Amino acid sequence: MRFRDRTEAGRLLADRLISYANRSDVQVLALPRGGVPVAYEAAWRLNAPLDVWLVRKLGAPSIPELAIGAIATGGVQTINGEAVRRLSVSREQIDEIVARERQELERREAAYRGNRPPLDVRGATVILIDDGIATGASMHAAVTSVGQREAKEIVVAVPVAAPSACAEIEREADRVVCLLKPADLNSVGEWYQDFSQTTDDEVRNLLDRAREFAPRAGERTR
Repeated sequence: MRFRDRTEAGRLLADRLISYANRSDVQVLALPRGGVPVAYEAAWRLNAPLDVWLVRKLGAPSIPELAIGAIATGGVQTINGEAVRRLSVSREQIDEIVARERQELERREAAYRGNRPPLDVRGATVILIDDGIATGASMHAAVTSVGQREAKEIVVAVPVAAPSACAEIEREADRVVCLLKPADLNSVGEWYQDFSQTTDDEVRNLLDRAREFAPRAGERTR
């Protein structure tokens, strides 16, 4: 089985999350950019407010696609010590990578949300959604940062995830919903027929549309 695109994946994921529909305490947070089209479909079906939760993977200097950690909204930073030691990444290299990715995170915060503050997750049931989990570094940072903001319950929901990464997240989140857990997952994109890049304009458009069907999205801001 492969998903046609992120929109179809979001609709299928929403079917598994329907028990959260029409609840005033539920918020849907998407990991941009690819997680936003998936989360939009789920938020629409659940009649829940949608926002982005910014996370940036920290790629290894010699192998950028390999995560050695991640940073997230709220100043959260996680480092995979084992990967750092295995790849002999220096403290200076880590600091350089973090600075570069934090700059991009701040750019995206401004581009996607403008002057609007993020949703206040304190006391809320938060559903964190991405288009898939390979290593789990980004989702780990997202769960950690949302937890630090005192969310009541953290639900991680993705269309596809590596079994090992899913098992790790299950130890951190209150609930994990994953439609596919292929043993041979090499990349998230191979499980989509259309995995074209989501643009900044698409993210902004979906967030604007979400405020129309869930006007209470602005009621719980800081």
